Amino acid sequence: MIAGVIPCISGRGKEQESQGGDGDVTDEPKSNYGASNGGEPRYSFVIPAFNESGRIPATLSSVLGCIRAHGWDAEVIVVNDGSTDSTAEVVRAFAQTAPEVRLIENPGNRGKGYSVRAGMLEARGGVVLFTDSDLSAPIEEAVRLFAAIQQGADIAIGSRWLERGRQTQRQPLYRQFFGRCFNFVTRAVMGMKFADTQCGFKAFTRAAAQTVFHLQTIERWGFDPEILFIAIKRGYWIIEVPVSWAHDERTRMSYLRDGFKMLQEIAIIRWNAFRGRYDKPGV
Repeated sequence: MIAGVIPCISGRGKEQESQGGDGDVTDEPKSNYGASNGGEPRYSFVIPAFNESGRIPATLSSVLGCIRAHGWDAEVIVVNDGSTDSTAEVVRAFAQTAPEVRLIENPGNRGKGYSVRAGMLEARGGVVLFTDSDLSAPIEEAVRLFAAIQQGADIAIGSRWLERGRQTQRQPLYRQFFGRCFNFVTRAVMGMKFADTQCGFKAFTRAAAQTVFHLQTIERWGFDPEILFIAIKRGYWIIEVPVSWAHDERTRMSYLRDGFKMLQEIAIIRWNAFRGRYDKPGV
């Protein structure tokens, strides 16, 4: 059982019961859910990257170290979002000695949402996780999301706010304020119960990923509320899981500029829902 998990929306006719206790998730899932089949990997890790030549080698080393320590059959997909530095070259060079790693190139700079969608739809794993390139949530926390999937969830989302003590380095107060305000608006306008919609650490079964990301339309920062809205609308069971997290001062997101755009994108999501954009048959 996963400590700290709150009741989440289920497509199976009822809300799941809250789960608590003093235990913690320390072991990888023991079932063969998402297991390799016909040469396909068990897990896929998707990392969107824009001008990340300076830190992508350390990120890839950490991800591969975790994969190999657990003995996971996994692939790592880096999606280069039109970087103007040597990100693509660095990833290609890294992949020469790490066959788990492969590179996808966007047609120019399209945004984080576009990049995540491209990687998630390209992924071959039975369980597909996307994470920020700064690894603000340590990659070892993937075990917690995979355990939620093994428990039966279709989607597991990392949360910075369920257990605040897990934040090893907090955001500046102004970023916390704007982030909480955005989350409040998202919850109110879109009817979501999640404590944290914006954490860039989420895992999906491949079937859920294929459906949700084929329906995604938002290509920049506001894509997180959209994919959760789609998942709820399609009846997927989502579990919110507390994860460790550390703020990285190098983040490129501006809460004033990008926050206003994200509010516009929430309106677009509601308009898409009104028009039936998310009611199309699943893949």
